[in-house]
Amino acid sequence: MIIGIPIYEGVDLLDVAAPYEVFNLMNQIDPSVAADVCLVAESTRSVKTRDGLEMKPQKTFARVPKLDVLWVPGGAPPALKKLMNSRSRTYLNYLVSASKNARFVTSVCEGAMLLAAAGLLDGYLATTHWAFIPCFSKFPAVKVAEGYPRFVLDRNRVTGGGISSGLDEALKLVELLSSYAVAQQVQQYLQYYPCPPVASTITPATTCPLDQN
Repeated sequence: MIIGIPIYEGVDLLDVAAPYEVFNLMNQIDPSVAADVCLVAESTRSVKTRDGLEMKPQKTFARVPKLDVLWVPGGAPPALKKLMNSRSRTYLNYLVSASKNARFVTSVCEGAMLLAAAGLLDGYLATTHWAFIPCFSKFPAVKVAEGYPRFVLDRNRVTGGGISSGLDEALKLVELLSSYAVAQQVQQYLQYYPCPPVASTITPATTCPLDQN
């Protein structure tokens, strides 16, 4: 099984690091899954995250043309617009080709915008980061989930909300790929029992960040 996380300049760090750790813990706890978790990109040149941390892809798109699980991370609006408006559509075309016959096609945070732009969410119920919910209006074939769910599962599509939602979503995928018991063990290892020291509410967004200069 190959779980691929296609990264790019301006990607969100936690959107990549959280699932990478969760899926590798799944491997350790349940070796029978035998998942190859890898960061992929057009080349193996290092890319910088939204906040400037460098990470190096382990494999190229050409080396892993097909994936069993596609996990698309979100990123800074300028990075998303660059990928979505690219004449070559290299990134979007890879999402389409690599996900063909995949067991699960997933995204977290604004990564849903990339899946949507690739046409991979047409006819599916989906969510994204709360601030990008209005951006779904650009993709009328996508069914938008009400409210701000941590993640949405619709057949073999799994989309997550804002950045930290990737932890919940990745744990759900562990359950789907392995078992509920293994997902529980991963949760325990991570000590993922959130109880934040602050409380706030989300004000519905009315504009799409992708429309801003």
